[in-house]
Amino acid sequence: MRKRFRLLAVFCLLACLLAGCGKKEQSVTPDFVLTYADNQPTEYPTTQGALRFAQLVEERTGGKVVIQVKSDGEYGTEQEVWRQMAIGGIDFARLSLSVLADELPKLNVLQLPCLYEDAAQMWRVLDGEIGEEFLQVFAERDMVGLSWYDAGARSFYSDKPLRSLEDLQGMTVRVQDARIVEDMVRLLGGEPVTLAYSDVYAAFETGKIDAAENNWPAYLAMSHYKVARYYLVDEHSRVPEIQLASGRTWQKLPEEYQEIIRQCAKESAQYERELWIKEEASARKAALAAGCREIQLSDEEKERFRQLVQPLYEKYAGDYLALVQKIRQG
Repeated sequence: MRKRFRLLAVFCLLACLLAGCGKKEQSVTPDFVLTYADNQPTEYPTTQGALRFAQLVEERTGGKVVIQVKSDGEYGTEQEVWRQMAIGGIDFARLSLSVLADELPKLNVLQLPCLYEDAAQMWRVLDGEIGEEFLQVFAERDMVGLSWYDAGARSFYSDKPLRSLEDLQGMTVRVQDARIVEDMVRLLGGEPVTLAYSDVYAAFETGKIDAAENNWPAYLAMSHYKVARYYLVDEHSRVPEIQLASGRTWQKLPEEYQEIIRQCAKESAQYERELWIKEEASARKAALAAGCREIQLSDEEKERFRQLVQPLYEKYAGDYLALVQKIRQG
């Protein structure tokens, strides 16, 4: 009897162990494997935010929704990504507003220079009712606005000292391919030139441009501090970037997954903003250590800047001036 009991006990133990092993070997088959495009390097804050977004979605759907993030412009330019999203060829992306404003003119409001007093005011606006109103704009192109990412404050820099707005007079200034930015430079007395981000360094070297405008991380990452050592901290614009979903993709997702994705997008945005603050401080410190000369634009000159660019408000936000006023009170 004892021998039979021992054999039975061993048999039961082995059966339990084998059952346990079988459970561990089980894997989840995703319901959806989706794509995400970002044109920045993997270590850049926006791409890191995208990776956090994908991680949160996979965790909270129990592996049922997998988002594959591709960085470094692997899926093409932002314009190409936008077109692919329209037909469902790409499912998610982080895009610049300058790429989208021609099709969605209301976004020009968020590109106006001197719109906010500081970053804190911008996030109060974008994380509130006004920000939600702008997210809804993307529905006009069958897109779903998910959250706002930080892209910092843009300032001018040059190979010549910049201490006042007069120093920009007659300068050839590289700008983004956005009409509102081109017009801003003209109002300041400069001559705008649209060049690819990757061509700016060479343009400084050859004398094709005298100045450019961007944020600290971009200034450092592309080594512009080596050919344009004078950085004028005027912070003339704070333009957020948008995290989007393709409308065609969105319609295929159950409401349960949609809600999870929205929440994860907002959490990833908070994470990206924290990374951006650290990246901005680190880039500034590194550029100054490498020989960059930082120059602060005086309060008087900043007020003069605001007055000079007022015509842009009528031209690009004429139908939304009441909304501009609400933003400035935010």
